[in-house]
Amino acid sequence: MKIALIGATGFVGSAVLKEALAQGLEVTAIARHPEKITETSEALTIKAGDVQNPEEVKALVAGHDAVVSAYNPGWANPNIYEDFLKGSDAILEGTKAAGVNRLLVVGGAGSLEIQPGVQLVDTDSFPAEWKPGALAARDFLNVIRKENELDWTFLSPAIHLAPGERTGVFRTGTDSPVFDEKGHCAISVEDLAVALVDEVRDPQFSRKRFTVGY
Repeated sequence: MKIALIGATGFVGSAVLKEALAQGLEVTAIARHPEKITETSEALTIKAGDVQNPEEVKALVAGHDAVVSAYNPGWANPNIYEDFLKGSDAILEGTKAAGVNRLLVVGGAGSLEIQPGVQLVDTDSFPAEWKPGALAARDFLNVIRKENELDWTFLSPAIHLAPGERTGVFRTGTDSPVFDEKGHCAISVEDLAVALVDEVRDPQFSRKRFTVGY
């Protein structure tokens, strides 16, 4: 299986790249700064690209079995809301134009419902510095939910996402956070990558959003 991975140098993207290669996938890693990629493999192709341009996305992803987007314009970017939506829309349109049927998108936890009708991003406890990016991810989730041509999947991480251990053991949910018996909602970025690559290889959430947690 051959995938195009967008955002391969980011926090999530770099973990997905490592996991995808470990699981035997052929990966085209696409990044704004491809020189930051340190993984090496005969199954790895590295390309620079501007994913805010649908035509460039089309050229970059053509011929792949699936596109995985871990795109994030940067939490410190003052235009993160606009740039996230522009890039995500371009990835969606470029993937369709390239004739690739499968698109997997890593979004945020902010759109998860902590109670019926109440999303995490709308609570008073949600950090203000993360809100623009979380709102952009939520708005793109609403966009992709209307998509009826592509076989898409949207992955929201657990509320707490941090470097840790690859265990391969976690639970999945759909629109609500996955809490453990102590009320924690967490996942390592390594296990988030496992969940995403597993979904690439064996789809369980076609045209759905899912989330993970311990």
